[in-house]
Amino acid sequence: MLIFRGPLRLAYMLYGRAGDIQQIGRLLDGARHSRSGALAIIAEAGEGKSALLHHAEELSGAGWRVLRCTGIESESELPFAGLHLLLNPTLDRIDAVPGPQRDALRGALGLCPAEQADRFLVGVATLSLLAELSAVGPVLCLIDDAQWLDRPSADALLFAARRLGAEGIVMLFAGRTEFTAPGLPELRPAPLDGEAAAALLADFWPDLEPAVRRRVLAEASGNPLALLELPRMDLDSPQLGPLPLPSRLQSGYAQFIADQSESARMAMLVVAAEETGDLGLVLRVLTEMGLTADALAEAERSGMVCITGPSVSFRHPLKRAAAYHSASFTQRLAVHAAIAAALADDPDRSAWHRAAAATGPDETVAAALEVAADRARDRTGHASAAAALERAASLTPDPAVRARRLMSAVEIAAEAGRTDRALRLAEQAERLDLDPSQRGRIGGVRGLIEFEHGSLRKAHNLFMEAAEHLAEVDPERAAWTLIEAGRASWTAGDLTGVIRARDRMAALPLGEQGALLVSSVNGPLMLHSGERAAGVAQIRASVAFSRAIPLDMISIRLAYALQAALIGDMPDARDMLAELAELLRDRGMIGWLPAVGCTLATTEMILGRFREAELTSTQYGRIAADIGQPNRVSHAEGNLAIIAAVRGDEQRCRELAERNLREAPGDYNAIDVAHFQWALALLDLGLGRNELALDRLEAQYHSPNRARGQWIDLLSDLVEAAARLRSPQRALEALTDIEEWSSAIESPWAEALTLRCQAQLNGDGELFAQALKLHAAVERWYDYARTGLLYGEWLRRERRAGEARTHLRKALEIFDRLGAAPWAERARTELRAAGEGVVPEPETDLAAVLTPQEFQVVRLAAAGSTNKEIAAQLFLSPKTVGHHLYRAFPKLGVASRVELVRLNLD
Repeated sequence: MLIFRGPLRLAYMLYGRAGDIQQIGRLLDGARHSRSGALAIIAEAGEGKSALLHHAEELSGAGWRVLRCTGIESESELPFAGLHLLLNPTLDRIDAVPGPQRDALRGALGLCPAEQADRFLVGVATLSLLAELSAVGPVLCLIDDAQWLDRPSADALLFAARRLGAEGIVMLFAGRTEFTAPGLPELRPAPLDGEAAAALLADFWPDLEPAVRRRVLAEASGNPLALLELPRMDLDSPQLGPLPLPSRLQSGYAQFIADQSESARMAMLVVAAEETGDLGLVLRVLTEMGLTADALAEAERSGMVCITGPSVSFRHPLKRAAAYHSASFTQRLAVHAAIAAALADDPDRSAWHRAAAATGPDETVAAALEVAADRARDRTGHASAAAALERAASLTPDPAVRARRLMSAVEIAAEAGRTDRALRLAEQAERLDLDPSQRGRIGGVRGLIEFEHGSLRKAHNLFMEAAEHLAEVDPERAAWTLIEAGRASWTAGDLTGVIRARDRMAALPLGEQGALLVSSVNGPLMLHSGERAAGVAQIRASVAFSRAIPLDMISIRLAYALQAALIGDMPDARDMLAELAELLRDRGMIGWLPAVGCTLATTEMILGRFREAELTSTQYGRIAADIGQPNRVSHAEGNLAIIAAVRGDEQRCRELAERNLREAPGDYNAIDVAHFQWALALLDLGLGRNELALDRLEAQYHSPNRARGQWIDLLSDLVEAAARLRSPQRALEALTDIEEWSSAIESPWAEALTLRCQAQLNGDGELFAQALKLHAAVERWYDYARTGLLYGEWLRRERRAGEARTHLRKALEIFDRLGAAPWAERARTELRAAGEGVVPEPETDLAAVLTPQEFQVVRLAAAGSTNKEIAAQLFLSPKTVGHHLYRAFPKLGVASRVELVRLNLD
């Protein structure tokens, strides 16, 4: 426990914390050698969290840049208040941050008009700024009372902490048990053992009577603050009783406060209610209330508060809470009103204090909070904006206006990713007298939340109900909602739900756009109703129509990109998704990036660009984990499982696929399930386990959710497995399906796969040759190599060894380049059997020697991007980018980024 005596810190001593100190010391030692780290110190009040932060500062020593902030309960709804406190001493370096990040950070901190951006982009900017500071020495960030940080600040700081790399930065968060820090290691200081507790008490209260000492040790239960403070209290009072320790402490403080003069108590209340510790403001408020600085001086002498320079604060959060709650209700109202009046030049903070002083509905205060919410949203403080609107709604006398404000709070909370809060607010709103449009909007928000949680059937029902509310008052919005209903059912493999959405949409009065909107749901249905060609035509018309949809309708634009992918128009889908991803990055809308990015990775995977797909899946899967989107993590892992299968990485493929299949809920994502099953089958096929592969593919083909995912590609694997088993009869149904799909799609890639399947079952070399030409024309090189291997095997069996070697060499070269190890080994075996004298061993794959993130950094550097530009694109710090390059250069055999240009990094 770190001990303070009097207004100045005279000495410190830690009892029973040797292991905790060592853990923090290791982080600091790492930062001295440019290794960053973060730690969340989680404990109840008084258990030594702040003491460990102070000790970390002492351990850091000369040459460190130390930044501090403390969460303040009453400021927890002011967006980026905590971040501003932490970074305020560094604002002279903010111009060194890359452009979009700099603008987002400046807007969040109120240094310029804010553009719409995401709190996580602010987190990346925070990391970049800290990295700039670390260029001249290690940086230590101490964040105390993290449980009271405003949500945008907490999100930004945790996002930065999870991305620390090679900067030389240490971030220490100290918070109570309600504070969570996903992705960070935790330190949970244990209560002091008997020996350490007795030593602390003996050192600081040597004159206690033995009976009192025993009671203090028993009551404190190893809590350091209690050991120090309980001897000050009336230990004979029955109110101490068997209450939990924090309550006992607060009760003890309440009695101690009651013993002070009325003026000192009011001074304490003002300091407790004024959240920033602004000494000048506190003195002005005291003056307005008829008190003098003597009242504050008396509060300081009591040991409750301390004054340091222009700041005043309580010596411990428990003291602040006790001072605030010991005051009467009317006293608290009066103090908040006085603070609000003194904050005339800060309308947002003034609005919150006016709200705290309100005793009933007050439209003037509610309107001021609504304006504060607008400003918070402009500064990307969506969670704070939702809170302001929620409080505004509670103060609004007009029922219609109250409903409107609460409805806005629901939508903004959902945009902020605060789904639990959004659902709670939605429940409140639904108890009001809402109009049909508002009920429809609430249903749409609920549907999107359930969709992201994976409750697809529930999402469908919510979208359908929402559309009913909207149908009469806003038929176009009802139509978009029904498209979402259809997408939810399609993802769940429920075609009946898709039909229900389509039929309801067809009944809406939609005017000229009606047919196009209906076709966006009808097109996918027609693929399974014997009208495949017409379905493909409708989907392509819908995709073309989507180009005119406003950019901010992200979910709808994503839905149309998915439809392009459904019919195999992968280049178009990839272009649409890449455009959308760029838009989201530019606007800092990171919450949408995993959905778009993981779908983009799927298109890259189907096109045979496995390295690109792996990098993209890894990047966006990591973001999805950071911001709590488990369904998108599963999507990314489905891509990675298929890529692992292609490479023959059995352990990785099985770990990803089997875990996700085991954990898939009853209301599962049928497309993800298809991808994991396909990955396991492809793994078996590549490793020569053809019977296992065929059994799995047949089960998937005949499942109720058939025709989900990349269907022709999956069926072509089924045909190959059957052909290798010499069981062509097991492939005939699938071949017919492939032929019908190919005829409807009328694309070279589909025709090529059809020709390959026909060639395997018919033994026709000319069909293989035609397929190879089509593969090459559309640059699907993985498919080209698969066909070339099959053709080479057929030629060798036909005793045409020379021709076989030509195709097998080409297939081997492509497989090696793509890292498709089992397929490459099969090509080598065939080459030897065809009489090849010297079969080349695989060259070192430059990409394979690098981690996915190192490869991304190297490739962008080779293209001429600066470290700052790379950092902005990959959500890293520039210093971490430099570290990745430093580690990659010796692996690649180069000495500088100039030499990267000569490497093949495609």
